[in-house]
Amino acid sequence: MLLLKNKKAYFDYKLEKKYQAGIVLSGAEVKSLRLKHASLAGSYVKALVNKNKQAELYLINAQINAYRFANQHDDYDPKRSRKLLLKRKEIEELLQSSEQQSYSIIPLAFILERNYIKLEIALAKGKKVFEKRETLKKKDLRREMGKKLKLSQIKI
Repeated sequence: MLLLKNKKAYFDYKLEKKYQAGIVLSGAEVKSLRLKHASLAGSYVKALVNKNKQAELYLINAQINAYRFANQHDDYDPKRSRKLLLKRKEIEELLQSSEQQSYSIIPLAFILERNYIKLEIALAKGKKVFEKRETLKKKDLRREMGKKLKLSQIKI
């Protein structure tokens, strides 16, 4: 079940390959996400090296607002970095393609799957301005075609 979607990502990037990652959250953050009190606008995924010299992926700059009924501390940071849980093979694959082929790793959506909250991420390349204009033109054409089809069905 889709909880939250990053609509801007679909407009700004060409998506290549999608992955589902687990995410480390506190209980209050889970409740807040279920109520859809969060935002993925301006967030991204970054690789950091841990003590064992292995790469780990973190979700940076995603905002999950405080659950108002939870007894949280006053120093709760809604935009803190959150660790993503992926298999080692998937992490290496993501890092290789992002370094060699200049792809970005971006978050697409929060998903509820079997009572676990997952984050859908994707390898993506940024679109140029003219590609964004093309996307808007196609969207407008589809909307107009839909309107004409509705009108033709009503007249019959």
